[in-house]
Amino acid sequence: MQDEPQVQEEVTESGEDRLAALEAERDDAIDRWKRAAADFDNFKKRAAREREEYVAFANERLVTDLLPILDDLERALAAVGEHQEATVEEGVRLVHRALADVFARTGLVEIETDGAFDPHVHEALLTQPADDAEPGSVVQVLQKGYRLGDRVLRPARVVVAE
Repeated sequence: MQDEPQVQEEVTESGEDRLAALEAERDDAIDRWKRAAADFDNFKKRAAREREEYVAFANERLVTDLLPILDDLERALAAVGEHQEATVEEGVRLVHRALADVFARTGLVEIETDGAFDPHVHEALLTQPADDAEPGSVVQVLQKGYRLGDRVLRPARVVVAE
């Protein structure tokens, strides 16, 4: 009969050891979870910072490309009082061409307005009868539209034939 209390004591000790091991395992899992949560939070902050840097860099590059055009416009405005109108007109045309080139390098493309009205890229401001055009076709462009890559920045504002 002396063996029974000893067995019961061993079961109790092994139960306490098991409980201590489970508590240690739980504490370790909680610690790993907290570290993962902190790492993820740091990742989100770093990604947001990098996005802001990319946007700032993109804006810096565009502004750098536009500065010479601003200089050309200032020279054209200064030339208004000093030169003939033809010279000023030619200067404005050169500035327009330079600006169009900068936009083309960034991927800006004018939306086509020949043919049928497309509500995805055109905005119909008016409809009017047109004898020489198919109904639903663009007959006049009131404001050019542009897309950057696949994204429409501004739809073309058009008049559509009835």
